[in-house]
Amino acid sequence: MAMRIFFKTAFFMLACFFIQSGFAQKPAGKKPATATQKFKPPKLYTTLGSFKDSTGVPLEQALNIIAMPLKIVDDKNTEYRVSSYQFLYKRRVVTEDEQTGKVSPASSILSNRFTSTPLPEIWVNNIGQELKAGEELFFFDVIARDAQGRVINASSLKIIVQ
Repeated sequence: MAMRIFFKTAFFMLACFFIQSGFAQKPAGKKPATATQKFKPPKLYTTLGSFKDSTGVPLEQALNIIAMPLKIVDDKNTEYRVSSYQFLYKRRVVTEDEQTGKVSPASSILSNRFTSTPLPEIWVNNIGQELKAGEELFFFDVIARDAQGRVINASSLKIIVQ
């Protein structure tokens, strides 16, 4: 009986020793960190036709440029590939009060995210049929990629139809 208790105790202590030594091991040597160059993204500008900043545009010109592709450029005129963007068309509409029948001006928006430029033909056609003075075309959340595939945000572009 005493022998049995001795072997159990010895086995328990030996097991504890191996378990503790397993946890006390130093982790394998860390791989040296690879040197990465700091990347300072350039300031990118979104252009549509000849328009670079938010601007007012005559109706006829707005109808022409809506079908043009977006271009993303930096200060050195280097062109970047468009990865995705969101487009919002803020149009003027009217609402009618059901009780009084009075009509009042309001606005409505159509918006979607796109991954190719120019806008799809159905969007161009629908906007072209409805576009009028006082409405807005807004390209925002524009994401571009450089030659190395790095993602860079570009400026927004708002066109107000006059």
